[in-house]
Amino acid sequence: MSSQYGEATDTIYADSGLGAKITRGQRPAIVVVDLNNGFTDATYPTGSELTDVVEATRTLIEAARPAGVPVIYTTIGYTRAEHDSVTWLQKTPGLKALEVGTSALDIDARLTVTDTDHVLLKKNASAFFGTGLAGVLAGLRVDTVLVCGSTTSGCIRATAIDSVSSGFPVLVPRECVGDRAQGPHEANLFDINAKYGDVVTLDEALTYLKGVTGFTQP
Repeated sequence: MSSQYGEATDTIYADSGLGAKITRGQRPAIVVVDLNNGFTDATYPTGSELTDVVEATRTLIEAARPAGVPVIYTTIGYTRAEHDSVTWLQKTPGLKALEVGTSALDIDARLTVTDTDHVLLKKNASAFFGTGLAGVLAGLRVDTVLVCGSTTSGCIRATAIDSVSSGFPVLVPRECVGDRAQGPHEANLFDINAKYGDVVTLDEALTYLKGVTGFTQP
């Protein structure tokens, strides 16, 4: 089936050897990127309407719990001192509204955070950069990462790249990621699927989780 970018684009990518499928392991983890209030509440400068993304991510997490699949959340925020010291904020000054110590950093209440979940604070786009996420995944012997959250063109793409670069194959359930605009969302899903991981449907991700045995106790 041709993508939305046409058969010519699909042919160019296929001839370049892009778009092969990843190997799905038996010890996955779900990494939920920045579904904190500052991104899911449209009253914040950084926020947008992500209700469908939150609900789909909740469905995925609930399906993963019985198999003992680890869930790792990230949130993003800054102290006043970091407003001048974090270089990324020169390009994205709206993120200064995400102040450490405020409810903007709280994970959306529609998602359940248990005492066995990790919550990591990040300062840059990737969930891996400066957070210790790679160490957490290695310690849990994770072999596949399902990336959810926002935004597709920023933190999701950056996380997918750093995940595969760190040796963790990536699955991105399409319904579990969102962006402020549809164009960047679709373009980055296309690029992730071509180069960094597999973009799958929520149903495909749920089916995959049902077959997971790596975290099941004997």
